[in-house]
Amino acid sequence: MPEGTPIETPDETSDETPDAPSAERRHLAAEKKNQRYVWWYLAYFLFGIHIVAFVMIYAISHAK
Repeated sequence: MPEGTPIETPDETSDETPDAPSAERRHLAAEKKNQRYVWWYLAYFLFGIHIVAFVMIYAISHAK
């Protein structure tokens, strides 16, 4: 490296804003919240499938 070439530090070349960690933290919190909703939707869906299956089994077993 030539003597006159300035060495740039990552802080000088970064395009991120000062509140980037806060934005990342908000993004991670939103992602965690969305993931929790996905698990709840999956739980309700599976519960509903089982209810439908039990009703169908009951209907078939009591059909004449």
